[in-house]
Amino acid sequence: MLDFLEDLGHGIYAIDTGFQRPRFDAAYLMVEDGHAAFIDTGTNHAVPRLLAALTALGLGTDAVDWVIPTHVHLDHAGGVGLLTQALPQARVLVHPRGLRHMVDPKALWLSALTVYGEEEMQRSYGKLVPVPAERAEASHDGQVIQLAGRPLRLIDTPGHARHHHAIWDARSRSWFTGDTFGLSYRGFDVDGRAWILPTSTPVQFEPEALKATVARLLAAEPLAMLVTHYGRIGGSVAEVQRLAAEMLVQVDEMVALAESVRSAPDRHEQLKAALLGGYLARLRAHGHPAGADAADWLAMDAELNAQGLEVMLDHPAR
Repeated sequence: MLDFLEDLGHGIYAIDTGFQRPRFDAAYLMVEDGHAAFIDTGTNHAVPRLLAALTALGLGTDAVDWVIPTHVHLDHAGGVGLLTQALPQARVLVHPRGLRHMVDPKALWLSALTVYGEEEMQRSYGKLVPVPAERAEASHDGQVIQLAGRPLRLIDTPGHARHHHAIWDARSRSWFTGDTFGLSYRGFDVDGRAWILPTSTPVQFEPEALKATVARLLAAEPLAMLVTHYGRIGGSVAEVQRLAAEMLVQVDEMVALAESVRSAPDRHEQLKAALLGGYLARLRAHGHPAGADAADWLAMDAELNAQGLEVMLDHPAR
């Protein structure tokens, strides 16, 4: 099997998209009776890997019925348009708040461009390709679609972003959670136990909405969560609940931290340093040495989470 393709069982495969570093950003491929669906795609640069995964599993490009980004952040959906060009039968299913951005990605591009600049945008994402309007549709809360008779249920999952939905697969008793169930890097596993942290990436982090979303996900008693960053976590209902509790405690701590430095002149630097220090302390309590490599790995998350918390402070959700 390809070194970036991992068989998770139940016809589900994780594809390492190659974004930023190994085992950081996953796309998922579900295969059922000769039909397939992609859930999240990574960036344009991931598309050759996604197509290679189909070939490796003996599937043609016409086998793909669905492309479903969990939300329209570019590490999840940046490759949707380019991928769809190669999949003649696929329909794109997007949260209603994100649909227009898939059909006309200009605003997405310009928003990211102001943060990263042209050179970094081309390096990390490539030029965004629109999805033809006739091939894209909006999801709705509670919607059930079929993959060769295999039901997949979509629910609205705000908290990380308002344009976010999650996908329930009853066969594996798993949620494809995008970023609503946080981040969990396999390099931080200790004795097979995962470590988790929330993501407040700007610009729509809403803590109370996120808590409600997590409660709704847990109500299905999932055996596992399939997170984009990175892979399958859980393995039992109890383990998923443990991870959820650990993440939600951190959400409350992050909000309290943000409030405590609301008026500080060096607010961003204080937030970033405190977040990173907290991650490393929690990692050590988890049994990981949490040395310089871990600090380097988590520096970007501390930066982005600090940015998101500041947006939350300055623009409270209505």
